Amino acid sequence: MTLKARITEDMKNALRAHDSARLSTIRMLLAAIKQREVDERIELTDTDVLAIIDKMIKQRKDSVSHFEAGRRADLVATEEGEIATLQTYLPQPLSDAEIDALIADAIGAAGVSGSAGMGKVMAILKPALAGRADLAAASAKVKARLASS
Repeated sequence: MTLKARITEDMKNALRAHDSARLSTIRMLLAAIKQREVDERIELTDTDVLAIIDKMIKQRKDSVSHFEAGRRADLVATEEGEIATLQTYLPQPLSDAEIDALIADAIGAAGVSGSAGMGKVMAILKPALAGRADLAAASAKVKARLASS
């Protein structure tokens, strides 16, 4: 079952269970998926859907920090609920050791040394890390590894 099909099935289950908070979040996710499919005239793969989910989680985390600064506990709770729902569709996060191993493999595959090869290494890593690790943190690790080589 594709990720998109699983999300659609979860929407139906949330509708049957009258779980309005979960239903709202899933509908928002499906709308974002459909919008991208219509805009680009393609059928999204699981990797593309994971990228959308990851982006939505980042947006909500940013909103949480703003709402906390504005002392809006009600909105913080709503956003955190949406984050929890969206995170159920992400695969298990990679451990630091697994990320380090993937970085070493990518550097070897790209055959680069020095910070000039950063783009090539990240292009190899991005699909492997999508939804499973923070790309900004991985980028910092790659930069440090390339700077020391």
